[in-house]
Amino acid sequence: MRLATPWTAPLQRRNLRRGNSYEYFGGTVKHATIKKVTNPVDKHVGSRVRMRRLMLGMSQTKLADGLGLTFQQVQKYEKGANRMGASRLQHISHLPQVPVPFFFEGAPHLSGQPGFGTAPSPAYVSDFLATTDGLALTKAFMQIMEPTLRRRIVALVEEIAGDDLN
Repeated sequence: MRLATPWTAPLQRRNLRRGNSYEYFGGTVKHATIKKVTNPVDKHVGSRVRMRRLMLGMSQTKLADGLGLTFQQVQKYEKGANRMGASRLQHISHLPQVPVPFFFEGAPHLSGQPGFGTAPSPAYVSDFLATTDGLALTKAFMQIMEPTLRRRIVALVEEIAGDDLN
């Protein structure tokens, strides 16, 4: 007998066809595949893991080896497709040498959930820093020590982008 899901096993009476139709309490139910929606917090935490990994110049394989995982699992964590448990997050924080709260900085506040602050977080900054270009640009910019040159570069980029942020 084929079971639709573990929680419906006690309700299942018989397989109607060789397909995915089942009879429960006299009614027929089709087994449907439901697409899992990525949680915004999981996605944010994953992007912060990726950002820190890239800052250290660490490959997914090297991070995975340090955690005893496959690089595919690290990919899923970084995309937010899989959730990280507390112990896994604690273990991940030791490799790139950051505290666990680092991964939650700027995390989106989910509507309908209680919270203390309503201050908006600049998620676009985290998203940009999590990209290869964002990280490279930030590293290069931080190597420029002259403050006036930094301000002139910012003005140049603002002019190119057509945005006057002042």
